[in-house]
Amino acid sequence: MCGRYAASRDPAALVEEFGVEVPPVVELPPRYNIAPTNEVYVVRDGKPDDSGHHPRRLDIARWGLVPSWAKDAAVGNRMINARAETVAEKPSYKRALASRRCLVPADGFYEWQSPPEGSIAATGTKPRKQPYFLHPADGTGLAMAGLYEWWRDKDVEDDEDPRAWLLSTTIITTSARDEVGQIHDLMPVAVLPEQRDAWLDPATPGSQVLAELLEPARPGFWEIYPVSTEVNSVRHQGPQLVAPLSAPLGRDGPRE
Repeated sequence: MCGRYAASRDPAALVEEFGVEVPPVVELPPRYNIAPTNEVYVVRDGKPDDSGHHPRRLDIARWGLVPSWAKDAAVGNRMINARAETVAEKPSYKRALASRRCLVPADGFYEWQSPPEGSIAATGTKPRKQPYFLHPADGTGLAMAGLYEWWRDKDVEDDEDPRAWLLSTTIITTSARDEVGQIHDLMPVAVLPEQRDAWLDPATPGSQVLAELLEPARPGFWEIYPVSTEVNSVRHQGPQLVAPLSAPLGRDGPRE
């Protein structure tokens, strides 16, 4: 799954990288421990203008998809990830896959590796899971495949009141491969720069473009290393959370 990630890039850099035409009205601060229900940036193509052009937007959404038919926004708390293998079939996701696809910018994401079966710490207790940070090895940012929805809050009477509408998102995950599979069995779907326009274009069939995204990443795409258990608490923030404790996997680092 993808249940925690870091996103520290300046919105101006995101505007340039993703070709955004409509920047956000409010800017989010750099964050290194983003958790479900937090506000996050999403890149999406907006409604077409008179010429049929879909202006690209950088918006703020709540992490945890709230379907338009949901009675309560709290349903989004359980919908932070959508499995790529079933997203086209699930009622909560299939319409969004067809026409409401987005990118979720990140520096990288965290996963926790369970200790070997039967292992015992020096204290005589079972050791804690070890958090790892996973990010593109070339230092560029990560764009995770996402879906978005608009939800109307019936408690707000005026349609024009910004509080009446909630923009929410979910991150698409798939079975982990290669070195990522050493840490966890699931991973977010990464969208490469050359794939982004097709993913965002509502005219492109969602299932078709998603299948292309599921091709294995090139060898060496990911850099993976252990980080401090300080990231376990959502109260902790700061760049120290992504600092490596040891060499990345495959570079004289542990391969457990």
